[in-house]
Amino acid sequence: MTLKPLFALPLLLAVPAAIAASATGELAQVQDHLRAVDSMTADFAQTDRNGKTLGGVLTLKKPGKIRFQYEKGVPILIVGDGKALWFLDYSVRQKQRWPIGNSPLGVLLDPSKDATRFAKVLRGGDPRTISVEARDPRHPEYGQITLFFQRNPAAPGGLMLQGWIALDAQNNRTTIRLSRQVFNGAVADNAFRWRDPTAIGGRN
Repeated sequence: MTLKPLFALPLLLAVPAAIAASATGELAQVQDHLRAVDSMTADFAQTDRNGKTLGGVLTLKKPGKIRFQYEKGVPILIVGDGKALWFLDYSVRQKQRWPIGNSPLGVLLDPSKDATRFAKVLRGGDPRTISVEARDPRHPEYGQITLFFQRNPAAPGGLMLQGWIALDAQNNRTTIRLSRQVFNGAVADNAFRWRDPTAIGGRN
């Protein structure tokens, strides 16, 4: 199963100012939502291009911390520890590191990010939802990510993040769907610790 397209790595969150000029009230509402979320937990279901689905638990805490804890038996862990985003594979004892800012998920982790600089609203037929695409047309090799929100007066900023679709440069598609979202609850910093898979006995 291909997990990297979860982030469409290494998509840089900077697109031309022309996109900023097309920013709408909906995009501003999305940014208000993102800035109002200090922490979030949710169940996630990740589906790859072959239709295979894995589940797990997502934990997020700003600034810069995120954890994708996959279901039992999956030897993969993805963690943002506040400084970097780590892709950890315990089956082959390997790890990879990316700066948080070089991930499209940086928009979820850094409240200072200005979404109008790198994203645009995609028009759809359902007024209850908002879709936002982030990509850099100057660097198609970085791929793109599309975030999906549903209007919900009880959620921060009146929006509920439902998930996203990521495409890498080869158009490999990965879909993340969220459920049981809980916003702004207490999340301990030790939730983002991890064992080094390259060390002897390293495990997730």
